[in-house]
Amino acid sequence: MPAGSEALLGAHACVAIGALWLALAIDRWLGEPPARWHPVVWMGAWLGWAGPRIAPRADAQQPGPFRLLVLGALAWWAGAAMVVVASWAVQWHVMRHLPWPVAALTLALALKPLLAWRMLRDEVLAVEAALAESLEAGRSRLAHLVSRDTQSLDADAVRESAIESLAENLNDSVVAPLFWFVLFGLPGAAVYRFANTADAMWGYPGERGGRSWAWAGRWAARADDGLSWVPARLSALLIALAAWRWPSGLAREAARTPSPNSGWPMAAMAGVLGVRLRKPGVYTLNAQGRAPVPADARACAVLGGRAVFAAAVLATAALAGTGGAGLLRIG
Repeated sequence: MPAGSEALLGAHACVAIGALWLALAIDRWLGEPPARWHPVVWMGAWLGWAGPRIAPRADAQQPGPFRLLVLGALAWWAGAAMVVVASWAVQWHVMRHLPWPVAALTLALALKPLLAWRMLRDEVLAVEAALAESLEAGRSRLAHLVSRDTQSLDADAVRESAIESLAENLNDSVVAPLFWFVLFGLPGAAVYRFANTADAMWGYPGERGGRSWAWAGRWAARADDGLSWVPARLSALLIALAAWRWPSGLAREAARTPSPNSGWPMAAMAGVLGVRLRKPGVYTLNAQGRAPVPADARACAVLGGRAVFAAAVLATAALAGTGGAGLLRIG
């Protein structure tokens, strides 16, 4: 490889690695940016605008499934294209026009909103603090984290749901965005967060919000499944690494959930903590485990923090090994 190419790869690696750690530091100390400056909020606004235009009202005559599937796919691709163009433009400007220390900081500021570990950890711990006050307070706080009805949950189920949410979103909010950042730079992380947000808003198997999503949201659901497949299993590995313990029967337990991916980090967390995690009427993970106690919620947050650190170390090694080729490829 020519010396100039090696130097370029080295500079890209420095920028990518610096951006990764700075983004995590910003997340730790400052948390989320205001909503008006948050790119995931912008993605959600576009999805909220487009959704009613592709999903028919549940009480109306339903178009053919193929038409709804195509409309949903086209709408998804339109949003993804906007995300790619915007994130590529930021990365291109950063990589071509700024000295590497400034480029690393600028790229970190763009990457940070695509990572959300502090908010996730704080919300889970807030559920536990609220549960210590009263069951009703715990249910109310849990509603910030999950889409299921929380009013019928007992204290054990509230705590289980919070632990599940941290494990599942460890992948969605940290591991998967970093995985795609390593491969394709800022556009990779941004498209993943778009796909994950689209699945959360459109990827329902039936009716929600008075509209039918069975076919209109199917592309969004399958796209998120595909993009999350490897990172979800990597998340389970990172949780086991954080606990320095391999959960027995991980693949069997992970297969109990309807999702092909979310069961992996949740089953891993249940296994290493030795607790039972349930979604009533849907699945039970580690059924032989005990009901979680307050210390388990705190231990879950600690393990999640270790897993985030391990993910960053692995991402650093990958970026160093490839010379930041993901940024070079698209920047």
